[in-house]
Amino acid sequence: MSMKLFHVSDVHFGAEDPKALDWFARCVADEAPDAVIMTGDLTMRAKPREFDAGGKWLLSLGVPVTIEVGNHDLPYYWDPLRRLLSPYKRYGAAERLIERTLDLPGVSIIPLKTTARAQWRWNWSKGHVSSGALRDALDLAEAVPKGNLIFVAGHHPLIEGGTRGTAKTRNGEKALAALADAGVHAILSGHVHDPFDKPVQVGDWTVRMIGAGTLSKRLRMSPPAFNEIRIDGGRFETLARTLSPEPKHQISRTSRAGLS
Repeated sequence: MSMKLFHVSDVHFGAEDPKALDWFARCVADEAPDAVIMTGDLTMRAKPREFDAGGKWLLSLGVPVTIEVGNHDLPYYWDPLRRLLSPYKRYGAAERLIERTLDLPGVSIIPLKTTARAQWRWNWSKGHVSSGALRDALDLAEAVPKGNLIFVAGHHPLIEGGTRGTAKTRNGEKALAALADAGVHAILSGHVHDPFDKPVQVGDWTVRMIGAGTLSKRLRMSPPAFNEIRIDGGRFETLARTLSPEPKHQISRTSRAGLS
Protein backbone atom coordinates (compact mmCIF):
# COMPACT_ATOMS: atom_id res chain seq x y z
CA MET A 1 0.00 0.00 0.00
CA SER A 2 1.45 3.31 -1.09
CA MET A 3 -0.37 6.55 -0.33
CA LYS A 4 0.12 10.29 -0.07
CA LEU A 5 -1.77 12.65 2.27
CA PHE A 6 -1.59 16.44 2.32
CA HIS A 7 -1.91 17.92 5.82
CA VAL A 8 -2.76 21.63 5.81
CA SER A 9 -3.74 23.97 8.63
CA ASP A 10 -4.40 27.55 9.67
CA VAL A 11 -5.45 28.89 6.28
CA HIS A 12 -7.25 31.78 8.03
CA PHE A 13 -9.58 33.00 5.30
CA GLY A 14 -9.84 36.69 6.02
CA ALA A 15 -6.06 36.79 6.44
CA GLU A 16 -5.22 34.18 3.81
CA ASP A 17 -2.24 34.32 1.47
CA PRO A 18 -3.65 34.01 -2.09
CA LYS A 19 -0.25 33.06 -3.51
CA ALA A 20 0.11 30.23 -0.96
CA LEU A 21 -3.45 29.01 -1.62
CA ASP A 22 -2.85 28.90 -5.37
CA TRP A 23 0.43 27.04 -4.81
CA PHE A 24 -1.26 24.44 -2.61
CA ALA A 25 -4.12 23.97 -5.10
CA ARG A 26 -1.58 23.43 -7.90
CA CYS A 27 0.23 20.83 -5.80
CA VAL A 28 -3.06 18.99 -5.25
CA ALA A 29 -3.93 19.14 -8.97
CA ASP A 30 -0.47 18.00 -10.07
CA GLU A 31 0.15 15.28 -7.47
CA ALA A 32 -3.38 13.99 -6.67
CA PRO A 33 -3.00 13.15 -2.96
CA ASP A 34 -5.37 10.53 -1.62
CA ALA A 35 -6.86 13.04 0.85
CA VAL A 36 -6.43 16.50 2.36
CA ILE A 37 -6.56 16.82 6.14
CA MET A 38 -7.32 20.35 7.32
CA THR A 39 -6.56 20.72 11.04
CA GLY A 40 -8.45 23.88 11.87
CA ASP A 41 -8.51 27.66 11.68
CA LEU A 42 -10.09 27.70 8.26
CA THR A 43 -11.15 31.29 9.07
CA MET A 44 -9.77 34.34 10.82
CA ARG A 45 -12.87 35.63 12.61
CA ALA A 46 -15.51 32.93 12.00
CA LYS A 47 -17.46 35.17 9.61
CA PRO A 48 -19.93 33.61 7.15
CA ARG A 49 -18.07 34.98 4.11
CA GLU A 50 -14.80 33.48 5.42
CA PHE A 51 -16.37 30.06 5.92
CA ASP A 52 -18.02 30.23 2.51
CA ALA A 53 -14.77 31.16 0.75
CA GLY A 54 -12.77 28.53 2.65
CA GLY A 55 -15.32 25.79 2.08
CA LYS A 56 -15.55 26.50 -1.64
CA TRP A 57 -11.75 26.47 -1.89
CA LEU A 58 -11.49 23.09 -0.16
CA LEU A 59 -14.31 21.57 -2.22
CA SER A 60 -12.65 22.81 -5.42
CA LEU A 61 -9.59 20.65 -4.68
CA GLY A 62 -11.45 17.59 -5.92
CA VAL A 63 -10.09 15.09 -3.37
CA PRO A 64 -11.50 13.76 -0.08
CA VAL A 65 -11.24 16.42 2.65
CA THR A 66 -11.85 16.51 6.39
CA ILE A 67 -11.87 19.70 8.49
CA GLU A 68 -11.24 20.04 12.19
CA VAL A 69 -12.50 23.03 14.17
CA GLY A 70 -9.90 25.59 15.26
CA ASN A 71 -10.18 28.29 17.89
CA HIS A 72 -10.52 30.96 15.18
CA ASP A 73 -13.49 29.04 13.77
CA LEU A 74 -15.57 29.75 16.87
CA PRO A 75 -17.35 33.11 17.16
CA TYR A 76 -15.31 35.54 19.23
CA TYR A 77 -15.91 36.68 22.80
CA TRP A 78 -17.99 39.67 21.67
CA ASP A 79 -20.62 37.26 20.31
CA PRO A 80 -21.00 35.05 23.41
CA LEU A 81 -24.48 33.67 22.69
CA ARG A 82 -23.53 32.47 19.23
CA ARG A 83 -20.26 31.05 20.59
CA LEU A 84 -22.04 29.09 23.32
CA LEU A 85 -25.28 28.08 21.58
CA SER A 86 -24.56 27.72 17.85
CA PRO A 87 -20.80 27.90 17.23
CA TYR A 88 -20.81 25.90 13.98
CA LYS A 89 -23.83 27.47 12.29
CA ARG A 90 -21.75 29.64 9.95
CA TYR A 91 -19.75 26.93 8.19
CA GLY A 92 -21.80 27.16 4.99
CA ALA A 93 -20.12 25.30 2.13
CA ALA A 94 -17.72 23.62 4.56
CA GLU A 95 -20.34 22.16 6.91
CA ARG A 96 -20.41 18.63 5.51
CA LEU A 97 -16.61 18.38 5.82
CA ILE A 98 -16.45 19.12 9.56
CA GLU A 99 -15.02 16.33 11.74
CA ARG A 100 -15.44 13.85 8.91
CA THR A 101 -13.93 10.41 9.41
CA LEU A 102 -11.99 9.25 6.36
CA ASP A 103 -11.49 5.54 5.77
CA LEU A 104 -8.90 5.02 3.06
CA PRO A 105 -7.28 1.72 2.02
CA GLY A 106 -5.08 0.85 4.98
CA VAL A 107 -5.47 4.24 6.71
CA SER A 108 -8.21 5.67 8.93
CA ILE A 109 -8.32 9.38 9.83
CA ILE A 110 -10.50 10.21 12.81
CA PRO A 111 -11.34 13.57 14.43
CA LEU A 112 -10.51 14.83 17.91
CA LYS A 113 -12.06 18.10 19.07
CA THR A 114 -9.53 20.23 20.95
CA THR A 115 -11.51 23.49 21.12
CA ALA A 116 -13.85 24.63 23.88
CA ARG A 117 -16.70 27.15 23.82
CA ALA A 118 -15.56 28.42 27.22
CA GLN A 119 -12.71 27.66 29.63
CA TRP A 120 -11.76 28.50 33.21
CA ARG A 121 -8.84 30.65 32.07
CA TRP A 122 -8.45 33.94 30.25
CA ASN A 123 -6.98 32.62 27.01
CA TRP A 124 -9.67 30.57 25.29
CA SER A 125 -7.49 30.14 22.20
CA LYS A 126 -5.54 27.36 23.88
CA GLY A 127 -6.39 23.69 23.60
CA HIS A 128 -8.78 21.62 25.68
CA VAL A 129 -9.72 17.96 25.29
CA SER A 130 -12.96 17.12 27.06
CA SER A 131 -13.70 13.63 28.33
CA GLY A 132 -16.53 13.38 25.79
CA ALA A 133 -14.30 14.38 22.87
CA LEU A 134 -11.67 11.86 23.92
CA ARG A 135 -14.26 9.12 24.34
CA ASP A 136 -15.64 9.81 20.84
CA ALA A 137 -12.15 9.55 19.33
CA LEU A 138 -11.38 6.33 21.22
CA ASP A 139 -14.67 4.79 20.06
CA LEU A 140 -13.80 5.61 16.47
CA ALA A 141 -10.29 4.20 16.91
CA GLU A 142 -11.73 0.96 18.29
CA ALA A 143 -13.89 0.59 15.16
CA VAL A 144 -10.98 0.98 12.72
CA PRO A 145 -10.39 -2.09 10.53
CA LYS A 146 -7.64 -4.29 11.92
CA GLY A 147 -4.24 -3.54 10.46
CA ASN A 148 -5.05 0.04 9.41
CA LEU A 149 -2.82 2.95 10.33
CA ILE A 150 -4.76 5.27 12.63
CA PHE A 151 -4.24 9.02 12.30
CA VAL A 152 -6.08 11.35 14.68
CA ALA A 153 -6.67 14.92 13.50
CA GLY A 154 -7.27 17.88 15.83
CA HIS A 155 -6.39 21.56 15.90
CA HIS A 156 -4.14 21.91 18.96
CA PRO A 157 -1.02 19.83 19.61
CA LEU A 158 -1.70 17.64 22.65
CA ILE A 159 1.78 18.40 23.98
CA GLU A 160 4.24 21.03 22.85
CA GLY A 161 6.20 20.23 19.71
CA GLY A 162 9.19 22.50 20.24
CA THR A 163 7.79 25.42 18.24
CA ARG A 164 7.67 29.07 19.28
CA GLY A 165 3.88 29.00 19.38
CA THR A 166 2.24 27.00 22.16
CA ALA A 167 -1.01 25.11 22.59
CA LYS A 168 -1.02 24.54 26.38
CA THR A 169 -3.69 21.91 25.82
CA ARG A 170 -5.53 20.92 28.96
CA ASN A 171 -5.87 17.15 29.36
CA GLY A 172 -3.48 16.82 26.42
CA GLU A 173 -1.08 14.39 28.08
CA LYS A 174 -3.96 12.26 29.28
CA ALA A 175 -5.46 12.19 25.79
CA LEU A 176 -2.10 11.34 24.24
CA ALA A 177 -1.61 8.40 26.60
CA ALA A 178 -5.13 7.08 25.97
CA LEU A 179 -4.78 7.39 22.19
CA ALA A 180 -1.41 5.65 22.25
CA ASP A 181 -2.93 2.86 24.33
CA ALA A 182 -5.63 2.55 21.66
CA GLY A 183 -2.98 2.00 18.98
CA VAL A 184 -3.05 5.42 17.32
CA HIS A 185 0.02 5.95 15.13
CA ALA A 186 0.02 9.72 14.61
CA ILE A 187 -1.79 12.80 15.89
CA LEU A 188 -2.03 15.62 13.34
CA SER A 189 -2.51 19.24 14.42
CA GLY A 190 -1.98 22.90 13.54
CA HIS A 191 -2.33 26.06 15.65
CA VAL A 192 1.36 26.89 16.07
CA HIS A 193 1.93 27.84 12.38
CA ASP A 194 5.23 25.95 12.11
CA PRO A 195 5.75 22.34 10.98
CA PHE A 196 7.10 19.63 13.28
CA ASP A 197 7.13 15.86 13.65
CA LYS A 198 7.88 14.63 17.17
CA PRO A 199 7.94 10.94 18.15
CA VAL A 200 6.65 10.37 21.66
CA GLN A 201 7.24 7.13 23.55
CA VAL A 202 4.26 5.96 25.61
CA GLY A 203 5.14 2.66 27.26
CA ASP A 204 6.14 0.29 24.45
CA TRP A 205 4.34 2.36 21.80
CA THR A 206 5.58 5.31 19.75
CA VAL A 207 3.03 7.85 18.57
CA ARG A 208 4.01 10.70 16.25
CA MET A 209 2.91 14.28 16.93
CA ILE A 210 2.77 15.97 13.51
CA GLY A 211 2.12 19.70 13.15
CA ALA A 212 1.47 21.64 9.94
CA GLY A 213 2.45 25.20 9.08
CA THR A 214 0.14 27.93 7.74
CA LEU A 215 -1.04 29.14 4.34
CA SER A 216 -1.99 32.53 5.79
CA LYS A 217 -0.15 35.82 6.14
CA ARG A 218 0.23 35.14 9.87
CA LEU A 219 3.68 33.59 9.62
CA ARG A 220 5.95 32.76 12.55
CA MET A 221 9.28 30.98 12.06
CA SER A 222 8.50 29.30 8.71
CA PRO A 223 7.39 30.37 5.23
CA PRO A 224 3.93 29.24 4.04
CA ALA A 225 3.88 25.47 4.39
CA PHE A 226 1.91 22.25 4.45
CA ASN A 227 2.89 18.65 5.20
CA GLU A 228 3.14 15.76 2.79
CA ILE A 229 2.75 12.41 4.56
CA ARG A 230 4.06 9.49 2.52
CA ILE A 231 2.79 6.06 3.48
CA ASP A 232 4.31 2.81 2.30
CA GLY A 233 2.88 -0.26 3.95
CA GLY A 234 3.23 0.15 7.71
CA ARG A 235 5.80 2.95 7.38
CA PHE A 236 5.27 6.65 6.92
CA GLU A 237 7.34 9.81 6.77
CA THR A 238 6.58 13.53 6.89
CA LEU A 239 7.93 16.16 4.54
CA ALA A 240 7.39 19.88 5.06
CA ARG A 241 6.51 21.53 1.76
CA THR A 242 7.33 25.25 1.83
CA LEU A 243 6.75 28.15 -0.52
CA SER A 244 10.44 29.06 -0.53
CA PRO A 245 13.70 28.38 -2.38
CA GLU A 246 13.87 25.15 -0.33
CA PRO A 247 10.49 23.72 -1.31
CA LYS A 248 10.64 20.35 0.43
CA HIS A 249 12.51 18.94 3.41
CA GLN A 250 12.06 15.87 5.55
CA ILE A 251 11.06 16.49 9.16
CA SER A 252 10.90 12.86 10.22
CA ARG A 253 12.70 9.65 9.50
CA THR A 254 10.78 6.88 7.85
CA SER A 255 9.60 4.68 10.69
CA ARG A 256 7.52 1.62 11.18
CA ALA A 257 4.20 2.54 12.72
CA GLY A 258 4.00 2.08 16.46
CA LEU A 259 7.55 0.91 16.98
CA SER A 260 10.48 2.77 18.51
